[in-house]
Amino acid sequence: NAISEGRREEGKDEEGEKRERERERERERERERERERERERERERERERESERERERERERERERERERERERERETED
Repeated sequence: NAISEGRREEGKDEEGEKRERERERERERERERERERERERERERERERESERERERERERERERERERERERERETED
């Protein structure tokens, strides 16, 4: 009887360890999902920075076109 009691206790320990390993795996999966969400947020921030750089390049091109039109008007008035 003491032997079967010992086996039952051993079984409980194994079950407890098994559940604990499963919880640890779940925590690790959750950490990995969080890292992936953070990587996605970083990619989104990078896309936004790139869009802003593109808008700035476009504004600079527009300023350059405006300067060119201004030079063209000045040449026309000289004639």
